[in-house]
Amino acid sequence: MKLSPTAVLTIDSPIGPITLIARGEKLIGVELGKKAKTEGTSQVFALAKKQFDDYFAGKLVRFNLPIEVSGTEFQKSVWREIAKLGVGKTLSYGEIAAKIGKPLASRAVGAAVGSNPTPLIVGCHRVLGSTGRITGFTGGKGIKTKAWLLNHEQIEFLP
Repeated sequence: MKLSPTAVLTIDSPIGPITLIARGEKLIGVELGKKAKTEGTSQVFALAKKQFDDYFAGKLVRFNLPIEVSGTEFQKSVWREIAKLGVGKTLSYGEIAAKIGKPLASRAVGAAVGSNPTPLIVGCHRVLGSTGRITGFTGGKGIKTKAWLLNHEQIEFLP
């Protein structure tokens, strides 16, 4: 069976629809709060659905899915740091900047976090301001979705 080069599947979740986009057997995108027409097929969808179900059931510590993302080397370095975080763990923008060797790049880190193509898998919702405040979120219903995810993971934060 030949797989289409790009496949799309929307799954239901407690935060609304989650659309998975795959190329071959790797996820290349995750869109929160968006429903899309199913196109093509990919074996990664079954694994992704299981892991998302486990995450929302409180049984998953870290996503382990094959992803292939496009971005600058700087963005990818930010996303790699975020991907190291397990469920219930957080970092600030400044901490990420320091970890990637760019201690003065907090704002650029914020831009990279906001352009994360695979939210939840690369848990950008776990990145908070230095005071523990939610500073933004573009997925689903924005801050409301981020707050739901943080509460789900029992992470304390300031609104």
